[in-house]
Amino acid sequence: MAKEIKKTDKPQPMMPLGKLNFILMAACMLLIIIGLCLMGGSANEGETFNYDIFSSTRTTVGPMLALLGFVLIAPAILYRKK
Repeated sequence: MAKEIKKTDKPQPMMPLGKLNFILMAACMLLIIIGLCLMGGSANEGETFNYDIFSSTRTTVGPMLALLGFVLIAPAILYRKK
């Protein structure tokens, strides 16, 4: 008679974060990067004044996107499937 090999049914360790958590965190990081890129640009150079430093993209839209990314990353980490 052949010997039977017993398998021990050990529970597999669960990952604390799932695939959806990583996707949501990547989307939040993309928002942060886009916001920081929108805030960037050239500064004043020499005697000429660059009015582009006061554009609404650099002063409002970029910081709001970056802030939204930072705020949404906490729920992305804490999200748990039901």
